[in-house]
Amino acid sequence: MVFSRRKMKQLFAFGVAIVLVICLYKSWGNPTGAKLTLGIAAGENELDANPERSRYVVDREGDGEGTVRRRMEVALRRHPPVGEEAGGAEVGSKDGHIDEVHQAKQQILALERKIQELEGRIPRKYPDVTFLNYKNRKRILITGGAGFVGSHLVDYLMMQGHELIVVDNFFTGRKRNVEHWLGHENFELIHHDIVNPLFIEVDEIYHLASPASPPHYMYNPVKTIKTNTLGTINMLGLAKRVGAKVLIASTSEVYGDPDVHPQPETYWGHVNPIGPRACYDEGKRVAETLAYAYAKQENVNVRVARIFNTYGPRMHMNDGRVVSNFIIQALQNQSITMYGSGKQTRSFQYVSDLVDGLVALMASNYTLPVNLGNPVERTIEEFAEIIRDSVGCKSKIVELPAVEDDPQRRKPDIARAKRYLDWEPRVPLKEGLIKTIEYFRKELARSNHSQRNIFVPETTEKK
Repeated sequence: MVFSRRKMKQLFAFGVAIVLVICLYKSWGNPTGAKLTLGIAAGENELDANPERSRYVVDREGDGEGTVRRRMEVALRRHPPVGEEAGGAEVGSKDGHIDEVHQAKQQILALERKIQELEGRIPRKYPDVTFLNYKNRKRILITGGAGFVGSHLVDYLMMQGHELIVVDNFFTGRKRNVEHWLGHENFELIHHDIVNPLFIEVDEIYHLASPASPPHYMYNPVKTIKTNTLGTINMLGLAKRVGAKVLIASTSEVYGDPDVHPQPETYWGHVNPIGPRACYDEGKRVAETLAYAYAKQENVNVRVARIFNTYGPRMHMNDGRVVSNFIIQALQNQSITMYGSGKQTRSFQYVSDLVDGLVALMASNYTLPVNLGNPVERTIEEFAEIIRDSVGCKSKIVELPAVEDDPQRRKPDIARAKRYLDWEPRVPLKEGLIKTIEYFRKELARSNHSQRNIFVPETTEKK
């Protein structure tokens, strides 16, 4: 049964009235009890000023039990039983006062529990989403929707008013990335590994499931390959059965360590098929091959996005990538470690720009692969200096041995995205870094799980 706010207020007022009546009744029946009640109010400040006078351990955080115990001791010191004032030992009278306070404490705790229970029945507040009628509202599946990029895509599409089904096995995804939508009528979260078939009804599929950082996909390379092959087959099979449009999230890693710069979509790549990165690089190349095989043979409506380096809130703190590593090290005043000479180049885009590109690609009629990335190229060393200056620390930049098969240059040619999607990155690097640094700062400040650091969408307007 769900209580309205008005009904809950009435119940709360009724409960408070009951407690007051009980206290007044006991005060009228026992003058010493009245004196005790007055002593509680009058002596609380005295105990706060002189905590060493307390004869019991007091909970200073203000919970029900500690507060009542503190007030009881104050009252007994300021208004001791008559026998104590005279030097006597009227233990029975004192025990009677303690029993009364104990009963009052139990009643207050019971009332607090009832209030918490009633508050739990209040419908949760969600961000205001756009209302769409049944003609315009789509039922959208996002695999890997609890991950870094997936959760931001969830925010965008939820704010647009669509119905979202998020599927994640939580290998790298986290439930708290999407917890602000749990319980919403348009949102559903399924704990499922897409290596196994999934049978649901949807209109569109964003297939983002796959570990994306080297430490994560190298941790279990066989699982990475299965996710990008068997998982992709299952999503394409689902799209075939229900007639859904499917977007495959590929990667700039399909170009390997490129011989062509910048990298256009027509470049076939330079990839080591047996290197440490092959499980991810070749897995994504096979995923693209599968997508176009299903498109040609089964008439599945496919889109392929080749995603370049992306950063923003909700990144894993230990994902081993450049942005997260540098920011964490700078915030902790540790040395900023570069693998190699630091002359390697990368192009970084903010996550909201990527989400805009994914949505635009899904909505388009263009079926060939499209690069989604920032064409502004920077060296790793330059990027480390920018982060150090943005954090305001004095960390040293240290050079470590280079990583095997680490691409030396990475810059997308986004002419195709500009022409067919009217898309290009808009968020400046420093603006995006400020938001990302603030997120990581809050993450580091958390001392336990209950201190939330939720990055919630603020608007439905497109940047």
